[in-house]
Formats: sequence, C-alpha cells, structure tokens
Amino acid sequence: MNKNRCQWCGEDPLYVNYHDQEWGVPVFDDAKLFEFLILETFQAGLSWITILRKRENFRKAFDNFNYKKIAKYSDEKFEELMQNAGIIRNKLKIKATITNAIAFMEVQNEFGSFSDYIWKFTDDKPIINKWNSLSEVPATTELSDSISKDLKKRGFKFVGSTVVYAHMQATGMVNDHVKDCFRYNEV
Repeated sequence: MNKNRCQWCGEDPLYVNYHDQEWGVPVFDDAKLFEFLILETFQAGLSWITILRKRENFRKAFDNFNYKKIAKYSDEKFEELMQNAGIIRNKLKIKATITNAIAFMEVQNEFGSFSDYIWKFTDDKPIINKWNSLSEVPATTELSDSISKDLKKRGFKFVGSTVVYAHMQATGMVNDHVKDCFRYNEV
C-alpha cells in the first residue's frame, strides 16, 4: 500500500526513511539535539539529501558528534577535518562546530541540559501546525527568529533563523508534516 508522505522527501530511499523514521519526532536527548544542530549548520546553503548522504562520514569525522571531544579539537584535528573528502570541507562551518560544542556545554551548565533550554521556547511540547501543502510551510517563523537571536547571543555560529527552523522541524519542536501525510498524527 502506498503511504501518503510530505512531497519534499520524493522517492530516494534514504530521504523516505529519514522522513518516515526521524523527521518531526520530538527529540529530548542532548546528544541527538547536538547532532541535528551540527548537521543543520553544515546544510546551510546545501540540500538536506546531500547531508543525509554524508551523515555517516560526519559521524566518523566528528567522533559520533561527541560535543565534549569536539570542544577540545586541536588545530591538527581541524586540519584533518579540512582534508576529509567525506564531509563538507567548509572552514567556517568546521570552526563553527567546535565553537558550537563549547557554547552547547555552556548552555547545559546554565539550564541543566540543552534540551531544557531549547524546549522552553515551545513550553516543552511540540507546536502542531496544520499545513495542507508543502507551499504553506514557512522557512522561518517569529519563534525561529527569537531562538536564533538567543543562540547567537550565547556564542553559537551558523544558527540563522532558517537553520533554527529546520532544526525545530527535524527535532519535532514543530510538526510540519502536511495534514494528509501518514506521519502527521504519528508524531
């Protein structure tokens, strides 16, 4: 039986699996939230499928997104990452990953967890949208503008409103599955 899905995932099995298993599912685990944050920052200006195809390479290159290790990366490790053809070799994004790991831990120290910090923006529950089609789904909202501004104030890099909104969608802070998608009521 054919399932009705959000149009953006198309037919690519990797994309379909991501849509069906992960996208929009509420994430409260700090390690997973950090992974999505880093993947979203690398995605800026690129397509998400490009990032998904390199996700395992990113996991290996960035010590399974262990922010405690990433925060301590040396210049040698930075140079190693710049030579890694399996990831996006963007100097500013790699530097931002290290900076964001440090800022991430500072948020944890202040709020107890990054999850407690980020989810307070939605009163600890997903925002349920009611989109009829992909064309209605925004790239940013006032809330993503506000979160972006707060993250930047805390030292995070590559966290513009579009990146933040994509992070909110991926981690289930907002349910942006269209209403006729089989996942809409599941997440």
